[in-house]
Amino acid sequence: MNTSLAGRRALVCGASRGIGRACAEALAEHGASVTVLGRRMETLEPVRDSLGAGDHHCLCVDLADWKEAGRIVAEHAAGLGPIHVLVNNSGGPKAGPAIDADPEEYIAGFTPHVLGSQAMAQALVPGMRNESYGRIINIVSTSVVTPISGLGVSNVVRGAMGNWMRILAKELGPDGITVNNILPGFVGTERLDSLMAGRAERDGVTAADVEATWKSTIPAGRFADPSEIGSVCAFLASEAAAYVSGVNLPVDGARIAAN
Repeated sequence: MNTSLAGRRALVCGASRGIGRACAEALAEHGASVTVLGRRMETLEPVRDSLGAGDHHCLCVDLADWKEAGRIVAEHAAGLGPIHVLVNNSGGPKAGPAIDADPEEYIAGFTPHVLGSQAMAQALVPGMRNESYGRIINIVSTSVVTPISGLGVSNVVRGAMGNWMRILAKELGPDGITVNNILPGFVGTERLDSLMAGRAERDGVTAADVEATWKSTIPAGRFADPSEIGSVCAFLASEAAAYVSGVNLPVDGARIAAN
């Protein structure tokens, strides 16, 4: 099975930590030249330097400013050469019930996720078309399939990303470009720690209580390591996954299947 990414260039958004960093590391391990993208250069440079041998780069961009982000990424690709793999990844919106969210919170959630992803795709798809090879991989959430209690805005935004992916998969398939969503379940990241702390405060329990409750809903009995999401990302980016497109792929220890 050919999972080598030698000779391929990848751009990973939100790559300074957590799942984004794990995806960058996995792509580099499989031979890709990786550009790590985030808001702060001081957190990106150590990630780039940790990727080992290869022509790796940093790009300081705020996806909330999607117009400027698209311009910068297009210029980067023009100077570097076509980027074959795009990993769209952005921090989750503020937690809380959907009915309590101010409309501005929805705008703040949609902007980096949906508009930012659209801007990244428009900047990089022309190069993918010229190469007859492209992979757009979106890090989303299992809430695309089953909304998660207490994450109202996030559920709505993730649902939009689900349909955006399916539309692009249909439109770009003839160009040799696949488009897929990875749906992580509970992954051991700073974001998960923050969500557990918030839930504990709201419910008047400890974070350890929340952790135990959440783990009890996962047949695998544990949270994922970010590297397990990275491994799936590397597969979807490879030649081996050339016929996998338009898929919402849960990586959740069978949590969706059990609930």
